[in-house]
This record gives sequence, structure tokens and C-alpha cells, in this order.
Amino acid sequence: MSSVTSANRLELLQIADAVAREKMIDPALVIEAMEDSLGKAARSRYGAEYDIRAKIDRKTGDLALTRHRHVVEEPENLFTELTLADARRIRPDAQLDDDIVDPLPPMDFGRIAAQSAKQVIMQKVREAERLRQYEEFKDRQGEIINGVVKRTEYGNVIVDVGRGEAILRRDQLIQREAFRNGDRVRALIKEVRHETRGPQIFLSRTAPEFLAELFKMEVPEIYDGVIEIKAVARDPGSRAKMGVISYDSSIDPVGACVGMRGSRVQAVVNELQGEKIDIIPWNPDPATFLVNALQPAEVSKVVFDDDSERIEVVVPDEQLSLAIGRRGQNVRLATQLTGFDIDILTDAQESERRQAEFAERTQLFMEALNVDEIVSQLLVAEGFATLEEVAYVDPEELASIDGFDQSTAEELQARARESIDEINAKAIEHAKELGVEQSLLDFEGLTPQMIETLAVEGIKTLEDFATCADWELAGGYTTVDGKRVKDTGLLEKYDMSLEEAQTLVMNARVQIGWVDAADLVQPEDEAEDEADASEDGDAESQD
Repeated sequence: MSSVTSANRLELLQIADAVAREKMIDPALVIEAMEDSLGKAARSRYGAEYDIRAKIDRKTGDLALTRHRHVVEEPENLFTELTLADARRIRPDAQLDDDIVDPLPPMDFGRIAAQSAKQVIMQKVREAERLRQYEEFKDRQGEIINGVVKRTEYGNVIVDVGRGEAILRRDQLIQREAFRNGDRVRALIKEVRHETRGPQIFLSRTAPEFLAELFKMEVPEIYDGVIEIKAVARDPGSRAKMGVISYDSSIDPVGACVGMRGSRVQAVVNELQGEKIDIIPWNPDPATFLVNALQPAEVSKVVFDDDSERIEVVVPDEQLSLAIGRRGQNVRLATQLTGFDIDILTDAQESERRQAEFAERTQLFMEALNVDEIVSQLLVAEGFATLEEVAYVDPEELASIDGFDQSTAEELQARARESIDEINAKAIEHAKELGVEQSLLDFEGLTPQMIETLAVEGIKTLEDFATCADWELAGGYTTVDGKRVKDTGLLEKYDMSLEEAQTLVMNARVQIGWVDAADLVQPEDEAEDEADASEDGDAESQD
């Protein structure tokens, strides 16, 4: 036994119990930390190479020091391993993989050893405390928590949240918001991470979820699930928009969130430092929801492009500044709320653009069909935009235009087809001059103009085409620094969709032999079996 006196032995247990209560952790963890620290101190006396362990009796506080060696066939480290023969000299029944434990004589722990032990204990206690804090808060992510400001470090606010500390970073504070020590603060638990050093609980007052949770606290209908918050967009400290829907036809979702004389919304506004909140009825139709989201501006017309996830909004000239908002705030929040990119035009701008498109198409038909301006304008007015539409439409549709008859329709279609053949021939000739191989010319699904465009961009073989990505051909959008950026596709001007581009590329890969056609087409029987299995699984989950 060590030279630790009986008084000291009991004191060890009392210290462990006191530290555990103070830090709200298991007393056994503190005793284990003490054992580790005393073992480290003993190794500094007997030799750091040895495997020396300390054991504290949980009832009496007695301390025992032991040396451990492992029994192996061929020892590599003589300090921690020994042969079976040597082990049997100490313990006759020893076997391979056994541990030989030798008791060590007591020792006096000096000042340096005691200091080292204290550091190990404190480190272990901190680790246990941080683990306890993480376990307590990990499932509370997304909740609102109340705390007291403890201190401010480089603009970041350290908040005492009862059984732990959390950090409210400077970028998660509402603009012009300042806290002093001792101030009470309410924030959203945005993230909880298990880390050995630094903060673990990260708070936010700028997250959209914070506003939603505040309304859940103020509006019983939201808490009960009768009203649901479908979308939130915020410009923290300035303005916010929130889309809500009611699942009870007798309850007005906007009125319920506003409250009697605005009492409910005002309580949230006060918490958010005067942030103005627009509460908008949510609608599953994107265009209708967007019209609501752009309030208070009035909208004349909405053109929705599903492929590119863009919405074009036409507003009266005097409503333009209101729709865009101060520094683009209104349209920016509407974009965040709906998830669509929004282009805003005035009635005058849209009219000007329509006139430009009308003039361009009129000129196209005049040159390609060799007709006068009146005939061209009649075709454009009836909705014809390309030569292909004129060439391959039902002749009866052309003949039904005022001033046209059957012979006129046939003549126009003949001229359109002749013009298309001439344009295609020129495109093929140019593509061949650029070095396009026959494999790409013969590939089904690409028009001569498409092949010419690809050749100009350096895609001259079927292998070149097969290496393209669908978005390279059809175009798309990528997110850069939180903003959606348009990627123009090589064949986008020919109205090629992503699905069509993907099909063409995969067909090219099959034709070359890079992909097996059987892997692309799922047999109908298998598809039906999978659908049946999916339905059965859904039924079981519902049961």
C-alpha cells in the first residue's frame, strides 16, 4: 500500500464526490481520473516504460500500485512483456495472453508528482463535463433557449445556459444588437457539436427557424399543428416574410398569427428588435404564392418556367420600385421564400420585348419564306415562331388563317421545308469543314444545326459527345456563395431539356460500348415487382 494516510484516503473519496457534484458528472469518472493521474505519477518514479496502474478502493479509499506485464511467445518490449517460462516462475499456472500483476511498494508523491496528478484530474474532469454537456443538448437542436450573458469575446457573446455554456457568434446577432454582462438573452440552438476544445453549443438569433419558433410560442394554433409555417425568409433586424397555411377552414392563418390588435406579431417584433414581418398565406401553386410574397406590390402577370426554376413577374410601371424594394430587399426575400429566381419587368419593358420578338420572327419568315411583311405578321400573330412549326404543322391549321387558303398553306410549307433543307445543308457542310466525324453526323437525335454548334465548340466525334454532361448541353443553375448562377448550355438555344440531353448522352455511350443498354432499361416485370414491393412496404409502415 502507498503511504497515503487513512485521513487522506477518505479525503480522496470526499474530493471525488465534491467535484462530481459540482460538475454534475459521475463520481466514478473522477476516481478513474485520479487513478490515471496517480499511475502517471508512479511511472515518473519507477520508470516511464513500465505499465504501472493505480487502483483506489471505492469504499475505503486505499491506494494500490501494480505493475502489469503481458505473456507472449516472443517479447518485443521487456518492460511490458515476458515469456511464458518467465511468467511460470512467478505464477505456475500462467498461460499465453495472461497478465502478470506485481504489487509495488508504497511511495511518497512529491510536489511535482502531485501537481502533475492534479492536471490530469482536471483534464479528465473537463472531458467528462463536456461529454455530459453534449449528451444533454444534442437532442435540443432547433429549440429556443433562455440564458444569461456571461461575457463578450471579440464580438461573440458567451451565454450561460444553466448546465453549460453556449456561444452566440457575432454573425448570428441581429444588426446593432448589443448585450452586456448579466443581460438575459433568448436564442435558437442552431448546432451542437462534440469537440474536445472550444464551444460545443452554437446559438443564433438570425436563423429563419428562430422566427418560426417564436411564433410557435406565441400562437397556440401553430403549436397545436392547426396552422403550419411553410416557409420563412429573413433580412435579420430589418424585414421578414413568412408563409403560413391553415388546415382548418374556419381559421384564418394570417389573422391568427397577427393576433388581437396585432398582439401576437408585436411580441415577436419586439424580440427581433423591431424587424417588420409580412405574414403571407401559403399556396401550393408557385405563381399564386409568388404574387402573395411580393406584397404590397401588385402583379399584372406571372410567367413560370418550370425547367429553369425561374419566374418572370410583370408589374405596372409605378409598382416597380415597390416590387423590388429598398436595395432589392422585397424581391430578395420573395426569392428566398419561394425558392425560385425572380425576374421583374414593367408592363412597358414586357411590351417592348414582345415587339422585338414579333419583329425578329417577322423578319425570319420574310427572308426564309420569301413573303411580304403582312403574311409574315399573320404567321407570327397566330403563334408560329420557327420554320419547323410552319413546315410540319397540319396544313388545315395554316389554311384556317384569315386570308390563307389550301394552296397558300401548301406553298408556304413547301418553301419552309426548302429553306430548312438549305439551312441544314449549309450546317452540315460547315461542320465537315470543322472536322466532324461521320459517327457524330449519323447519330440520331441531333439536328444539323446542333452538330454545327457542337463542332464550333470542339465536339467533333461521338466519343467527344459521350463525355458531355447533361447540364453542359441543356444548361442549368449552380449555387455560388449562396446565389444561383446560370450555366448556359451548348444546345440550350434549341430548347433542349435536361432529360433530353441525358437520354442523348446515354444513347451515345451505349452506341460506343461504354454502357450496356440492359443497364439503362428496366424490364417492365421488374419495375412492376418493385412497385408492388414498394406499395406493400408502404402498407406495412402505415399498419
